[in-house]
Amino acid sequence: MIYILEDDASIRKLVVYTLNSQGMEAEGFDRPSTFWAALEEKKPDLALLDIMLPEEDGLQVLKRLRSDPSTRKLPVLMLTAKGTEYDKVLGLDEGADDYITKPFGMMELMARIRTALRHAGQNQENGSTYQVGALFVDPGRHIVRDGDREVTLTLKEFQLLCLLLERQGTVFTRDQLLNTIWGYEFDGASRTVDVHIRTLRQKLGESGNCIETVRGIGYKISGT
Repeated sequence: MIYILEDDASIRKLVVYTLNSQGMEAEGFDRPSTFWAALEEKKPDLALLDIMLPEEDGLQVLKRLRSDPSTRKLPVLMLTAKGTEYDKVLGLDEGADDYITKPFGMMELMARIRTALRHAGQNQENGSTYQVGALFVDPGRHIVRDGDREVTLTLKEFQLLCLLLERQGTVFTRDQLLNTIWGYEFDGASRTVDVHIRTLRQKLGESGNCIETVRGIGYKISGT
């Protein structure tokens, strides 16, 4: 099930129709209050959030989703008319997994949704665990610890960390990380990767030091 929180009826109905025609269940909401009520009844597999909304904006909705243990790992794509790099980075900083600017094509939207769902499913299926110093990661159970402290990450932060851990010692360029995790390219790509690496380091505390910057190239984690 995919939830779409969008107050523009024409966009909301088109997205729901497109998802249904592709064999996906979808339900649309025109305001946050109805969206929250639906969440009480059933948790979706993914949410699409507009930013400019009545009652509360999409970034506030995103913050609430990320602060609730039952929805903090929910894949979230932001739908908005705002297209500056600053707005994209702001949304990603708040925990969005992806960002698509209006007007957008339905094929592009479907590709972004499938990528997000595929990555979420891969995380659940991965049975390996990783230990680097005080950092412990269990991808299958979506557990990250810095010593005894449990760390909460967004889906994209988690995927980045797991990729770096899976290929310890390998240096990834920003483009490689973007293409592997996001599955597409967009303006401000390098900045998007840098934002996620920065927040990863902050959230991991001392363990964040294991993520190394390779000047002029990208990032890596060296095994210890």
